[in-house]
Amino acid sequence: MDKLRVGIVGCGAIATDKHMPALSLIDEVEMVAFYDICKERAEGAAVKFGAKDSKVYMNADDLFANKNIDVVHICTTSKTHAELSIRALEAGKHVMCEKPLATNVEDGKKMIETAKRTGKKLTIGCQNRFREDTQYLKKVCERGDLGEIYFAKALALRRRAVPGWLLVNKEDQGGGPLLDIGTHALDITLWMMDNFKPKSVMGNTYHKLAGRKNDANMWGSWEPEKFFIPESAFGYINMENGATVVLESSWALNIRKPLEARTILCGTEGGADMSDGLWINGTEYGTFYEKHITTERIINFGLYETDFTDYCKYGAAGNLETRCWIDSILYDKELVVKPEQSLVVFQILEAINSSAALGKPVYF
Repeated sequence: MDKLRVGIVGCGAIATDKHMPALSLIDEVEMVAFYDICKERAEGAAVKFGAKDSKVYMNADDLFANKNIDVVHICTTSKTHAELSIRALEAGKHVMCEKPLATNVEDGKKMIETAKRTGKKLTIGCQNRFREDTQYLKKVCERGDLGEIYFAKALALRRRAVPGWLLVNKEDQGGGPLLDIGTHALDITLWMMDNFKPKSVMGNTYHKLAGRKNDANMWGSWEPEKFFIPESAFGYINMENGATVVLESSWALNIRKPLEARTILCGTEGGADMSDGLWINGTEYGTFYEKHITTERIINFGLYETDFTDYCKYGAAGNLETRCWIDSILYDKELVVKPEQSLVVFQILEAINSSAALGKPVYF
């Protein structure tokens, strides 16, 4: 079998920490093209991850024009995701785009329409679906152990972990913690519920701590005069079938224990709680039971007070995500992360911000 030839567009941290290491583990793949606005970054990526005949490009369109490239990974800033993905799809490439798929709903719809029209696959980076605990819980939900899931909480709460590099350009990162980390918590929650049909959203955002200098921040003190994005956001989501989802997200919040990319599910037959490891609960023979899933292979994400760097390592989740993505191309398998689902997640996040600005619910 000829190898799939992959082009990397954007050679920053998300590409070097997740995408390229994961691709390098797959025998059926070779990375042959690299582009970044910083030529030195692209050159470094090519040396470390590229095949012998790999090439560094000075602009993305020249990379897209190479007919020998089968797949493109878009790892750039959020505002460029839609434009670059559409151009890559139009050029006949399958596209893996980092989250969020776009910065507005219309652009997200255009991405999906382009993928359908060109017959090329499009997926969005949602590596938290591929963690071992989420994979286990998904099987529990699919088997029906929890029954009908009618209430859930999506948790993406940091105590003080404001990414200073996201505060520089409001046009790039106006979504704040919702688009940065809330997207992952909401994605796994809706995926577990198998429910991507929202009815209405009520949201609140807060800019309370942003104006204060804080040296306790994980990545160093932020500059209050540059912190114009809300540092926390909360949403109350009503689904068409009557289910309720509460989303809590923060870069900075006075909580005791951070919880990131977690979900709590309540169903008619039982519940699940990821807030301290993974627990399954219910009633049986007239009594309560709680089952703690403690296999050594399950990574306990979220408890990162002592070593945050452990959380930043994508490891097995990113590798499995990439393996499933490549298999969907090689063997025409169903995508695990469908762009239509990612669009719904984005629509909800956008509605939370809109509701907070308007001071009233937003209806779909």
